[in-house]
Amino acid sequence: MARQRGQGYSPIAVRRGFARVREAINVFTGNSPSRFAILVFTALILMFTLLFSLPMASASGTRAPLADALFTAVSVICVTGLSTVDMSAHWSVIGNIFVYSGVQIGAVGVLTLASILGMIISRRLGLRAKLMAASDSNPMRIHHGPVAESQAVRLGEIGNLLFTVAISLVVIEGAVALLLFPRMLIDGVPTGTAVWQSFYYSAMAFTNTGFTPNAAGLGSFSNDYFFLGTLMIAVFLGALGFPVIFALRKHLFHPRKLPLHAKLTLVTTVILIFAGAMAFTALEFDNSRTLGGMNAGDTAFQSLFLSVMTRSGGFSALDMSELNGSSKLVASMLMFIGGGSASTAGGIKVTTLAVLFLAAWAEAKGSPDMEAFGRRIPQDVVRVALSVVLWGASIVAASTIILLQMTKAPLEDVLFDVVSAFGTVGLSTGITESLDDPGKYVLAITMLLGRVGTVTLAAAVAATNSSKLYRRPEERPIVG
Repeated sequence: MARQRGQGYSPIAVRRGFARVREAINVFTGNSPSRFAILVFTALILMFTLLFSLPMASASGTRAPLADALFTAVSVICVTGLSTVDMSAHWSVIGNIFVYSGVQIGAVGVLTLASILGMIISRRLGLRAKLMAASDSNPMRIHHGPVAESQAVRLGEIGNLLFTVAISLVVIEGAVALLLFPRMLIDGVPTGTAVWQSFYYSAMAFTNTGFTPNAAGLGSFSNDYFFLGTLMIAVFLGALGFPVIFALRKHLFHPRKLPLHAKLTLVTTVILIFAGAMAFTALEFDNSRTLGGMNAGDTAFQSLFLSVMTRSGGFSALDMSELNGSSKLVASMLMFIGGGSASTAGGIKVTTLAVLFLAAWAEAKGSPDMEAFGRRIPQDVVRVALSVVLWGASIVAASTIILLQMTKAPLEDVLFDVVSAFGTVGLSTGITESLDDPGKYVLAITMLLGRVGTVTLAAAVAATNSSKLYRRPEERPIVG
């Protein structure tokens, strides 16, 4: 028996066991990177739930309830910013370190982070790692068979993209922190507090999370437009997406050479920001609880700030519960759209909206092709865009119905918080803080599906292209 036990745990058998496990993981990640991403996301959420449940993570030294720990973990990893506890007072220094670390992991993306670590360790990037990172930056690359290289980021450029991701995360957050630090000193924040809070705010802005480390939130800086403007720029850059930042780094002084994805993202984002600002100005100018008592300059800035933050930023200088119902609906629409693809923002993405608009415009003109900026967009992109919108609308509808039944709260408030969760925005009318445990679990699932669900669906739809030796008879149903 002793010999058999020794043989069973021999070094050769152990190495073979690890080799089989490694091969199984490689096969799984190669066949379905999107499912692997969900698996790792789930594992990270469970790990951070355990971390937030530790007594040392709490400022009071007591164990956080499971529902609150899980909700915080999902909100952190999905870079949402919604919370069921007071983020400024509930967590200890260790807890805040967990929050800071989690949003960095969630913002970069699981597969991208794995590829960056692999590149650092091995000093090279293999084909499998490139494909994993490519699927994180563009789910439509998950095809069976050859993939056309007319992509926003070519496969050979994935290594440079990963370098851009790592550098932009460090440089942009560092620059924002350096800008915020002296302003916080001027506003009377103690030096030690200003140091860590400036890095905290910069991380929450660029990752589009929106947590605030102080009890008053942005209320302490509501009249400091330099501080708020810096946060706006960081949120805007984070919501563009790493492929767009990569393209801007390459063609900053030659904008005509920008790929179609970058042009669509930039144009649609700018249009939505200013359209949202004008809508909020028109709808809230006579609301004394929000913009009604402000002068023209303050009204314009606060409307612009709110429009940027509804893209996925999550910071709030106004009380969302005091907005008019019409403004809440506009905000919900903007949050549902979200930011750029492969960005720290959520939602269905601005390029999805742009593609659907171009499809409708081509249909109205009777054109057989969708065209933009001198390029033709293939029909399979429209199919993916429609699937993403339908999937997102279904998630929002189901979650809203369930929470309406649970809370009996007004529809506009519940819809606002549900869309905020799905779009990983973090703005709230106050419904989230008052949820009981079942409601917290529903909203946590909504956040997770909003962060990884649309990407997974896009990858699944893109991977279903298959050749047929026959075609069925055509018949047109009545539409419209």
